[in-house]
Amino acid sequence: MPTAAVPIETPERPLLDLTQSAVATVDALLDTAAAKVRAQVVDGDRISSSAMEREQRATHGLAWLATYVEALRQLDAYGKRLSDQGAFGELEECMVSLGFSEYLSQVFGGIPMNQTEFIRLTDLYLDEPTIAGFRTQDIESLISSGNTTSVRSKITNLVRHQAGQSTFGNPGLDDTMEQIRNEMRRFAEDNVAPHAHEWHLKNEYIPLDVVSQMAELGVFGLTIPEEYGGLGLGKEAMCVVSEELSRAYIGVGSLGTRSEIAAELILCGGTEEQKQKWLPKIASAEILPTAVFTEPNTGSDLASLKTRAIKKDGIWKISGNKTWITHPVRADVMTLLARTNPDEPGYKGLSMFLAEKPRGSDEDPFPATGMSGGEIEVLGYRGMKEYEIAFDDFEVAEDNLLGGVEGEGFKQLMQTFEGARIQTAARAIGVAQSAVDLGLRYAEDRIQFGKALIEFPRVSDKLALMATEVMIARQLTYFSAWEKDSGRRCDLEAGMAKLLGARVAWAAADNALQIHGGNGFALEYAISRVLCDARILNIFEGAAEIQAQVIARRILETRAGT
Repeated sequence: MPTAAVPIETPERPLLDLTQSAVATVDALLDTAAAKVRAQVVDGDRISSSAMEREQRATHGLAWLATYVEALRQLDAYGKRLSDQGAFGELEECMVSLGFSEYLSQVFGGIPMNQTEFIRLTDLYLDEPTIAGFRTQDIESLISSGNTTSVRSKITNLVRHQAGQSTFGNPGLDDTMEQIRNEMRRFAEDNVAPHAHEWHLKNEYIPLDVVSQMAELGVFGLTIPEEYGGLGLGKEAMCVVSEELSRAYIGVGSLGTRSEIAAELILCGGTEEQKQKWLPKIASAEILPTAVFTEPNTGSDLASLKTRAIKKDGIWKISGNKTWITHPVRADVMTLLARTNPDEPGYKGLSMFLAEKPRGSDEDPFPATGMSGGEIEVLGYRGMKEYEIAFDDFEVAEDNLLGGVEGEGFKQLMQTFEGARIQTAARAIGVAQSAVDLGLRYAEDRIQFGKALIEFPRVSDKLALMATEVMIARQLTYFSAWEKDSGRRCDLEAGMAKLLGARVAWAAADNALQIHGGNGFALEYAISRVLCDARILNIFEGAAEIQAQVIARRILETRAGT
């Protein structure tokens, strides 16, 4: 049973008055820090790439500070929305209180970019008197009253009462989105969660009957317009679906990623004929796509991509090597990035292809002329399998050049980055929520020294902070989806959501494994899988360091003026 309620210290002013004030203050702090860092990286009136590289600690630290400011802004907005609706309950209020207290403490004490790298305001060329000027009384009040034993204990006790529910705390979505969440959760609990760990341990493919059921639920055509056979929903719905499916198993949550990327590429860059041909088949899962972008020696540096596409007698012939290709064996079409003009440096010579291929099997993965490859064995993120692929005059029909225009490949790919990073952030939330679920269940069931683990303060504290950070990342992710659905540029917000969400997922999985103790290190326990799955989130769809670099440049451009 939950422990007895502990009185909670409350600030003298209403919580949401304090949070609004704190957001305004840290927003001004970000402006000041951006100006200081910009002074270190400008050459004349332009930002110098070499100076940004030299000042990576400061620039990436600025990106993390900006991410925290936006996370706090969205946590404050979340509290206000629920308050206006009369839905700002005790758990939600405690989460806002703890979230502000902890994140403000980190802003002024050190933000963890990872386990060993902490960014401090002095690293951003701010002196102590300047920093002290931003530690207002309202911020001090939030720090002192929000992260207390009583607040943490209250969160854990309230979360215990909500065990088994779709989320811990009201996520702040409307009834339609919650209906979608509940439908996906029922499907995942019945068809995915009971089998996920076995699939992982045996490195098995997600069964095709599960894929078919997902197609019937509309997962693969979620954001494809109705005129092309999809449901015509937005990125908000995509977040909810990805979150719930990834909560059961990230492999299932990620099956839709390939369809999402392929569909967005075709919608944004394809001809009408290509849209009519491919989108209905993607929506129905008649065809399964895979993304073929990365090369062995390029990684995030797509400008150095070397795979060549040469047109001969009306046929494109592709040669080169690709790696870290997810689910290629069972895929029917590859969105394949290749260099069509070797004389154009960098991104300009790249083109995107809709390269058709037959489905393979473990015994014969690539039954196609000019295509071969081998599996890359991985720690986690299983269920679809990773491959390296070699192309040797692999043929692609002339009509399958995306948009029918050469040299647009990178531009076309760039248009998918916002959606892909929002979806990855949502997957991270699902993985993090899974870790909280597993940690909570084990902490309640495991008896040590005559009582459940959850009765020990440091176990209880872990769960309170885990649940709170999941809600913070969730609100930042939803905000980026709303911006995208409103037609506004959101690469900055999407990048922040992905950056923070990946760290939150890893921290939640690591803490949940710690709660399991030695059992967490045993392969039979699901938390061992969740830990492995969480680790990849900080790498794919833009490694954390690349993500921070992109965010920093945008902040330096918009906050300090160029």
